[in-house]
Amino acid sequence: MRVDIVTKEYPPEIYGGAGVHATELVKALRERDGEPVDVRVHAFGAPREEKDTQSYAVPVGLADANGAVQTLGVDLEIVGDVAGADVVHSHTWYANFAGFFASLLHGIPHIVTAHSLEPLRPWKAEQLGGGYAISSYVEKTAYEQAAAVVAVSDGMRRDILRSYPDLDPEKVRVIYNGIDLEQWHAVEDAEVLQQWGIDPARPSVVFVGRITRQKGLPYLLRAAAELPPEVQLVLIAGAPDTPQILDEVEGLVKGLQETRDGVVWIGEHLDRHDMCAILSVATTFVCPSVYEPLGIVNLEAMACGAAVVGTATGGIPEVVVDGVTGRLVPIEQVQDGTGTPVDPDRFVADLAATLIEVVSDPEKAREYGRAGLQRAADDFSWSAIADATAALYAEVGGASR
Repeated sequence: MRVDIVTKEYPPEIYGGAGVHATELVKALRERDGEPVDVRVHAFGAPREEKDTQSYAVPVGLADANGAVQTLGVDLEIVGDVAGADVVHSHTWYANFAGFFASLLHGIPHIVTAHSLEPLRPWKAEQLGGGYAISSYVEKTAYEQAAAVVAVSDGMRRDILRSYPDLDPEKVRVIYNGIDLEQWHAVEDAEVLQQWGIDPARPSVVFVGRITRQKGLPYLLRAAAELPPEVQLVLIAGAPDTPQILDEVEGLVKGLQETRDGVVWIGEHLDRHDMCAILSVATTFVCPSVYEPLGIVNLEAMACGAAVVGTATGGIPEVVVDGVTGRLVPIEQVQDGTGTPVDPDRFVADLAATLIEVVSDPEKAREYGRAGLQRAADDFSWSAIADATAALYAEVGGASR
């Protein structure tokens, strides 16, 4: 069976969980022991050397167009090249348009994997302007016409069916994100820590994520003001959605740095080795997201043996077991799609209290970390995810014949 995977992100151009998922899924499908899957990749960006992988740049005539229109232009470049596939599988709205039209043009089933949902990210209008209406239309159309929709968590499945009530629930399947423990593991590297100004002898709270509303970074920065003075705050945060949220984060970080030491902000992309080294010395990792379908970053932290403090929203409770692999922070959210806490001050206070609880008991934090590593190994292997995905390909591909 030939399956064509369409994704905006693919090595070396990866900036989020969807790119990690697509990369690891392709690798696992190609290496699986069962019936082989002939996987072809169609990815946005500069040319790549990988076999059976094609890259697509923004068409020259759309160089000055709205970002959403540029995306559609790339998608149209992809559609014709999907000819000959048995199934087309797209990841995120950026690729959904290509998958949808390839399905129509070539008469093949289209599978969508949902990594996030446009109706639950209304702040994207700040970034895309009128393009947000385009991205929302593309996603809705692709989901409702797809042969199957993969949700990366049970929480994500509920969100999909709430956002798109016309979608047949039988078409929405749960296949988790995964983690490669050969790539993500504990690393000891004092030079990396010294390079970034991190003291391994001090307790630390580590955040990794893009500077976007859904990641909840401003709430964390407010909560961090309550941390004991000996606790370091390490922020590996970049790729801001808008100048406005970058200004907000810069102001909050500056305020913290004026009142306490040990506030480290790494704004550049780190390689996996450096990331593992930093996560390995974290007393706790923190995921303060207000919207998170699953959160591969939590699995990465667990794989490095870090305790995780996460918001009790989306798919996070399906990864972080409260009181076993870390702690969950309660949140009551406004039901307008933004994920905004009903009482932001209460959420910040609860986040601060939970972080203080974990960093104040290093032995308990290490216990959480050991349990998290075991959970990552037992429940989130990419080989199992590839098998489940291949079974879905066979199901929808067979049904279309």
